[in-house]
Amino acid sequence: MARARLPLVLLAAALVLSACGGSGGGSTPSISVGAAKTFALDGFQPAGNLTADTPTTMSFRIDQPSGQPLTEYTTGNGPHTGVHLILVNQALSELVHLHPPIAADGTVSTKVTLPSPGVWRVLVDAYATLPGQPPNFQLHRDIDVSGGSAAPAAPATFVPTVTTDGVTFQVLDPPQVKNSEAASLRVKVTDANGKPATFTPWFGALAHAIFFQEGTFSYFHTHVCPPADKVCAGTSAAVGSSPKPGELDVGVLLPGAGTWRMFLQTMVDGKVVTAPFTLVAS
Repeated sequence: MARARLPLVLLAAALVLSACGGSGGGSTPSISVGAAKTFALDGFQPAGNLTADTPTTMSFRIDQPSGQPLTEYTTGNGPHTGVHLILVNQALSELVHLHPPIAADGTVSTKVTLPSPGVWRVLVDAYATLPGQPPNFQLHRDIDVSGGSAAPAAPATFVPTVTTDGVTFQVLDPPQVKNSEAASLRVKVTDANGKPATFTPWFGALAHAIFFQEGTFSYFHTHVCPPADKVCAGTSAAVGSSPKPGELDVGVLLPGAGTWRMFLQTMVDGKVVTAPFTLVAS
């Protein structure tokens, strides 16, 4: 069976240093040099379409420019470790976020259930311990999903209040978001009883904010951290915090103007809930 090999889009150095993870979109200028060796997704499975609402084992390896599989990943208790497997549908209305296990030979494998049919972007955000390389980088591929019910449409403009699985997220101030400038959104979160939500750390953070740009699928990812948690904060210029019970200050740092979807994820009452918001960066 032929192995799927997909090229790495290298991060801009400024983005690597300023936040947890990001990748740019757009075209790459043509230059007259030989083809460079790149990181690549190898042995991606399943080879065919997935079916909506059906658990499927997804597996792959990351090959280094040398052709050898990548096996040395960052470990620890914080969110900047291993592989973040993030899947988002073409409408930017649904997202799945996993931290799958990595075998000794570098194989990443986990069960994935996607809620709706259509084209989905599979984004692999890898935190590796490689000399001379950025702390993390992204690889991606698109997959087709059949069956199931159509995905909901994403709002074209900002809506301040989103309720998901009985948990309500309310952005308290209208966002003023600018290209490549750090900002903060204060979000009030209430549980199904209308009381301030209690956040349980999940994947090393109180909350995750995952951003995709409309049209390009450019990606960014920041975290909301417990007080004085330097492992969670890392070197991010857009780290968030929880100023009081039931509130999140979400760090935003978007590497481009245009319309973005922010998926705010946190664990409330033992369940991970995801609240999508539309943001426009000027």
